[in-house]
Amino acid sequence: VQLQASGGGLVQAGGSLRLSCADSGRSFSRYAMVWFRQAPGKEREFVAAISWSGASTDYGDSVKGRFTISRDNSKNTVYLQMNSLKPEDTAVYYCAAIQSDLYYLATYPSYMNYWGKGTLVTVSS
Repeated sequence: VQLQASGGGLVQAGGSLRLSCADSGRSFSRYAMVWFRQAPGKEREFVAAISWSGASTDYGDSVKGRFTISRDNSKNTVYLQMNSLKPEDTAVYYCAAIQSDLYYLATYPSYMNYWGKGTLVTVSS
């Protein structure tokens, strides 16, 4: 698994962005995929997770109803659609992979098997 996140940028409050995370490896569908974010001076925060099949999704409380995670296993890619963005969503966003049978641990950064490099999202007020 080799993850590469993209799609970050500068957006005004209330706007939208879609992040992508592509896996150049061959075992993408064996893993649940997770998005975390980290703002300056803060701990890494769970954002969203999706099971290997896409049948299950979970969201952090701060993004519920505004963000949507999805995946396309044929393209080895996971997405994070972010709507109604707020300045407090400003952070570096990371995608990560966790073994599919450990999906119940997806909110914990220490259990991730692989990480991608982050992509910066800046929301201006």
